[in-house]
Amino acid sequence: MSQTAQNNVNITNTVLQFRQDFAIISNWVSFGSKVLDLGCGDGELLQFLRLSLEVKGYGVEKDDANWLACMENGSNVIQMDLEDGLSGFEDQSFDTVILSQTLQAMHNTEEIVQEMLRVGREVIVTFPNFGYWRNRLQITNGRMPVSKTLPYQWYDTPNVHLCTINDFDQFCKNHKISILERCVITNSQTVHFMPNLLGNLAMYRLKAA
Repeated sequence: MSQTAQNNVNITNTVLQFRQDFAIISNWVSFGSKVLDLGCGDGELLQFLRLSLEVKGYGVEKDDANWLACMENGSNVIQMDLEDGLSGFEDQSFDTVILSQTLQAMHNTEEIVQEMLRVGREVIVTFPNFGYWRNRLQITNGRMPVSKTLPYQWYDTPNVHLCTINDFDQFCKNHKISILERCVITNSQTVHFMPNLLGNLAMYRLKAA
């Protein structure tokens, strides 16, 4: 094995050790496929998919610092605001379109999901589950939840549309979106029993019906 290949394996194994959500996403993405990551941040997920699955990855990011970080790690990224839509992308031009822990910060939630389904053959959406029991407990105690997946205070949060797993299931039903797979995790462990109560992070693999 070449030194470059060995380094790629080491990076992949390190990421998998700490990011269970990345591991799940990688199981839903085909080797060598074309991927669009919306709100890609510093490009960590794109880099991981590129090294582990050799995807042809592209990102969309608004923040200047994150855009620069993407450029520095070799990710192909377009600087634009997701709230303006995806009109620059052709129908079914990507195998998979990903929106990872960004849904709750979108103002035009319906529009962005429908646009993702137009642009991608499949869609992956992940978001913090507002129905998680620790969030409910903090609300019962009269405080807005603050956690690993919801790290902001009420006054500086970018989140505008928080939802529960049950909410998103109903959203998909109302908009005739097929749920191909759903995975719910808490502390890197998969949750099967009462996921809307015990699950911290919800992950969906979707397709237009």
